Amino acid sequence: MGGIAKFRTVVVDCPDPRALADFYAALLGWPVTSVEDDWVVVSDGGPPKRLAFQLAPDHQPPAWPDPDRPQQFHLDVTVDDLDEAEAQVIKIGATKHAHQPSEDDDFRVFLDPAGHPFCLCRD
Repeated sequence: MGGIAKFRTVVVDCPDPRALADFYAALLGWPVTSVEDDWVVVSDGGPPKRLAFQLAPDHQPPAWPDPDRPQQFHLDVTVDDLDEAEAQVIKIGATKHAHQPSEDDDFRVFLDPAGHPFCLCRD
């Protein structure tokens, strides 16, 4: 079934687009493909594998699970070894979230350097 449109990009508001793009480039192994003062893109060949980081000088990071500042969005990425991946994402600037809702350790929640949640998941 054809849709009205084709997916292009997930755009993330943040206070420092280049720094956050560098974080996700390291996380995903995708190169930075476009750099402007207020807009930076990482991509693995274009849509749908494309993330853009947009300058938002007054960005307020989520305070999930607090409903007053919900997570807004989050990315799930699949890894082979959760322990190894956890060490690697912390090394590149992630923080492990205090709230870990997985009862069987199928996923772990982290915050990127701008405070957005993302999950490392077992496939």
